[in-house]
Amino acid sequence: MSDFSSLGLAKPLLRALDACGYTTPTPVQARAIPPLLEGRDVLGCAQTGTGKTAAFSLPVLQHINDGPRGGIRALVLTPTRELAAQIGDSFQTYGKHLKLRHQVIFGGVNQKPQVRALKNGIDILVACPGRLLDLHGQGHVDLSNVDFFVLDEADRMLDMGFVHDVRRVLKVLPRQRQNLLFSATLPKSIVQLADSFLRDPITIRVTPKQATVRRIDQTLMFVAKPDKKRLLGRLLADPEVTQAIVFTRTKHGANRLVRQLDQQGLEAMAIHGNKSQNARTKALTRFREGVLRILVATDVASRGIDIDGVSHVFNYDLPNVPESYVHRIGRTGRAGRDGRAVAFCDDSEHKCLRDIERLIGEPIPVVTDHPWHAADVMPSRSARPARAAKPARAKPKANPEARRRRRPRRDRA
Repeated sequence: MSDFSSLGLAKPLLRALDACGYTTPTPVQARAIPPLLEGRDVLGCAQTGTGKTAAFSLPVLQHINDGPRGGIRALVLTPTRELAAQIGDSFQTYGKHLKLRHQVIFGGVNQKPQVRALKNGIDILVACPGRLLDLHGQGHVDLSNVDFFVLDEADRMLDMGFVHDVRRVLKVLPRQRQNLLFSATLPKSIVQLADSFLRDPITIRVTPKQATVRRIDQTLMFVAKPDKKRLLGRLLADPEVTQAIVFTRTKHGANRLVRQLDQQGLEAMAIHGNKSQNARTKALTRFREGVLRILVATDVASRGIDIDGVSHVFNYDLPNVPESYVHRIGRTGRAGRDGRAVAFCDDSEHKCLRDIERLIGEPIPVVTDHPWHAADVMPSRSARPARAAKPARAKPKANPEARRRRRPRRDRA
């Protein structure tokens, strides 16, 4: 399908898309929108950056606009506050010509404005599991009229330990409803979850265009753990690093790194699950507006945060889950720009590195020309010089369901 009008979308939605400059649907939009408009359940395997938010928000808006009003008609469940806010913005943008009301609810902020909006009546609710169940338990959320349910970033939801909360939400939804599940990967746990509530779903698998991955120049540096902060400080001092996201494995590690960078004269702010929502919003706003050059984050920011100007991503700590590496580096090289992704590896992270390189299908080119290169940290591997290597391509394994994954430490949004 060559344009959005051929997908069966209503004119008010087409007007909104035209105002955004969107003319051609992405593969996930072209494949997901028609069956969703027909009322089918959909199981979608798609990473961030593929246009999946529009793939479900457009059918939701049309579905509710064409149906009867009364109560919350659609529920979108998402793992993090930032992603929930972004989805809310999408509903606002695409539905600006429709008389529909939506609300975003999540924890970390005062619940009174959220409760007030719920009492005034809404059509679409975007929520994180914890605050949703809290307000439902207090009697502020009535889900008895929901007939369109979206579970977004399902694999991330399970990684963060929300599987029991998701099942609790499913129990209070009406039995008769249309469902959509989106996940970047489809391991056995996600397939089992999908089987528990999707009815005869259409399965859609979409991967980002390889050209996007090719724009990311990936390099790897072996360094002793105590020397990581000095190496990072040296790299961040390069004027070519115009905006950088630095990923750590833990919340405490993110806070510690911000303090260490400050001691080196480098201003940075951290976002993670222990930060208040106001602090997280402030950091992201400053970073998005270019006032802040360095953002230190846990994996809470690895998906769903679209900031086009990120020049570099630094994996200060390699992630335990290899798919998270692909999501992290996807924060750079966006909107047609080139990007750089630099990974540090100490002697405790060899297994993480092996899993990542097995997932992407190629060794990450190694840079040895830096003062803290630790030859004794390097495992036995056929590493090529960084200048001679092509950027690694993120290729999914042939059988993602069989991939063995190591669960990360729980890091709630």
